[in-house]
Amino acid sequence: MLVTGIMLLVLITAVYLFLQHPKFGKLPSGTRLEKIRKSPNYRDGKFQNLSFTPDLAEGETFFKVLKKVLFEKDKRNKPKQTMPSQKTNLHGLNAQENILVWFGHSSYFLQIDGKKILVDPVFSGAASPIPITTKSFKGADVYTTDDIPEIDYLFITHDHWDHLDYDTVTKLKPKVKTVITGLGTGAHLEHWGFNPDIIIEKDWDETIELPDGFTVHTVPGRHFAGRLFKRNQALWMSFVLQTPNRKIFIGGDSGYDTHFSKTGNDYEPFDVAILECGQYNESWKNIHLMPGEIVPAARYLKAKALMPVHWGKFSLALHAWDEPVTLASAAAQAVNLPLWTPLIGEKVNLDAPGTFEPWWKAVD
Repeated sequence: MLVTGIMLLVLITAVYLFLQHPKFGKLPSGTRLEKIRKSPNYRDGKFQNLSFTPDLAEGETFFKVLKKVLFEKDKRNKPKQTMPSQKTNLHGLNAQENILVWFGHSSYFLQIDGKKILVDPVFSGAASPIPITTKSFKGADVYTTDDIPEIDYLFITHDHWDHLDYDTVTKLKPKVKTVITGLGTGAHLEHWGFNPDIIIEKDWDETIELPDGFTVHTVPGRHFAGRLFKRNQALWMSFVLQTPNRKIFIGGDSGYDTHFSKTGNDYEPFDVAILECGQYNESWKNIHLMPGEIVPAARYLKAKALMPVHWGKFSLALHAWDEPVTLASAAAQAVNLPLWTPLIGEKVNLDAPGTFEPWWKAVD
């Protein structure tokens, strides 16, 4: 009994100490919390989606989902081969180039109309507080924070581990001029040493006027937030990025809902909509786009082109690793919607994107 008690005490102490790591972030407090409580989207002690959004679909339970995760994963849940990639020298770009570089999953870099922009960067090789549980695919990590130049605007759509990575953003901190994110997320960043003066936190349906003809409109998603046990203390976001010469939809994680059509009606047309296409399952269909929903969402946004993200780097669902892009490609082709599917690290010319090869078909 004594030995068992000691072992239990050691385990509890180890877990407690692990949870004290700064990577778990910080809940909002003080004036930030006062502002959050005034939000029309914050009720009953947490942020709420526009529509009723249970985490799990009707009839699902935690134990049913756990059983699926443990025993029902597709055999091709992860690629057997090394992911193909290219390496673009982001430090040596011509200042006049307008380009996009995808880093896998939901991380990408934009140089557009003279500004350098980074979205949801994750370069640590994992997408959870326990790295061994969600390691990136072999070959998907060809970039590090050293490869990233000075950033004018760092966009963080929400605080989940596969979008807000402690190791990555703390290493990037000296390079970032301004952070744009949702209410509450700044608490994590301040806790990690970011200057609060460079953090812009907004609610849904707000406008940020930036220098040199740039404007950002904050728009809703249908998702949730939280890095530990207490959920929805920070807001999940999508962004309408208006530059002097183009308009881009920066989509965070989101289930299907009427907000896509409203955003399209309010801000159309988009030169490209960047939308999640992976890590879905019928069990959690309310909070991620299902395969048949990404193209309708892009069409509601009145997008001229679609770039699917949230795939190609981490296995966070049960489907085959390439199923999301395969299905999205077929759906886009059926309605003649241009689809951008670059290799990880490939430079996409925003002025002339061209066509893209289905490179994933060559990867087992």
